[in-house]
Amino acid sequence: MSSAVVVGSGPNGLAAAVHLAGNGVSVRVLEAADTIGGGCRSSELTLPGLLHDDCSAIHPLAVASPFLAGLGLEAEGLRWLWPRVQLAHVLDGGREAVLWKDTARTAEGLGADGPAWDGLVGRVARGFGPLLDDLLGPHLRVPSHPVRFARFGLDAVLPASAVVRRWRGDEARALFGGLAAHAFARLDAPFTASVGLVLGASAHAVGWPIAQGGSRAITDALAARLRALGGTIETGRRVTSLEELDGADVAMLDLAPGAAARLLGPRQPRRTAAAYRRYRHGPAAYKVDFAVEGGIPWRSEHAREAGTVHVGGTFEEIAAAEADTVRGRMPERPFVLVGQQYLDDPGRSRGGIHPVWAYAHVPHAYAGDATEALIAQIERFAPGFRGRIRATAVRGPAALEAHNANYVGGDIGTGANDGFQLLARPRLTADPYATGVPGAWLCSAATPPGAGAHGMPGYRAAAAALAWLARR
Repeated sequence: MSSAVVVGSGPNGLAAAVHLAGNGVSVRVLEAADTIGGGCRSSELTLPGLLHDDCSAIHPLAVASPFLAGLGLEAEGLRWLWPRVQLAHVLDGGREAVLWKDTARTAEGLGADGPAWDGLVGRVARGFGPLLDDLLGPHLRVPSHPVRFARFGLDAVLPASAVVRRWRGDEARALFGGLAAHAFARLDAPFTASVGLVLGASAHAVGWPIAQGGSRAITDALAARLRALGGTIETGRRVTSLEELDGADVAMLDLAPGAAARLLGPRQPRRTAAAYRRYRHGPAAYKVDFAVEGGIPWRSEHAREAGTVHVGGTFEEIAAAEADTVRGRMPERPFVLVGQQYLDDPGRSRGGIHPVWAYAHVPHAYAGDATEALIAQIERFAPGFRGRIRATAVRGPAALEAHNANYVGGDIGTGANDGFQLLARPRLTADPYATGVPGAWLCSAATPPGAGAHGMPGYRAAAAALAWLARR
């Protein structure tokens, strides 16, 4: 029987482990932290009994993931919950743009801009299923559905700033801008429209669900499946070299490229090691979790029932803030994402005190205190919010990296999403999972298709490893 060791127990490491074990490989997972899950953990961060997601929280691409969906993890206790409102983008004066699962309802709410929204985002949503294999795979390959993918690509290659010219009202422009800002990149950069298109279309096609009981339920379910397949998991096991893997046939590395290069050491070809060390990390998140009495008093009606709220104002404000973070400047009014998971999963709350998840986009490795700027942004659109806060838990970029070493400088996407790196991460190669060391594969979010709890980098890296084992 072939053997494999997986270094790291985030959703990608566990996905790789499950796929290998399901194909007859003996698998061990080694995790440096005391708990599994990487960025997919949940904890009582503010007050006893209030359950917060440590990082990953909203999961459109996880529920759509061909790999996760095919595992039937409901048998391991995973339950998806959908909010009534997928996303609200709040604007001054109580205005808002609302992203419903129903494309027609979203378009109707955008008024005169509705037909153009439906003609772009709605069109991608209607072909979302066939696009998924290409969207969630290596980018430098012949697509499975070339005509459909080419049509998507004509819009996806554009900067978000070019796409929003289709709309005249603040609502549609801001809604798309907030979606595109998930790239942590300048919104006038090529390909930033792709992020807005994928996230907007996913809301219409599959919704933006949460995992009941916290995001840790996803990795707990994967871990349960792995154990059922005979795999084992060891926590508190930091790996510093391949020699510690006891001669396993396969090493799967759920690591950032720089850490992988250090672990592989002189075994890795010089050019590949240099590419891993040159790999760029992007702007950071600054996370603040709140215990809020009575919830957030949003001015906007639908924000009060939205699973996710984008807080950043107009497209122009968001674009300026994102440009600042890329340049290394802390914006006065940062783009803020707010999660209200408790609305659909009330077991996360205690009485009238609710856990609110939030983070702001800040410069890479930002060492300042962005807490007040984040609170001020929410207060701007929800007067009285400050007075309802009963406790906070803050994790700036350094603390995020300490909690998850893959988040270098607070970059929760495990790599900058701009320029050439967006297409060729972690390096230019037909096999982005290969490390150049026989039997060693990179399976983190630094490989295609990138960040998220969908497990696709782990699955695809494991598939490459199985093909290699079959050729031996």
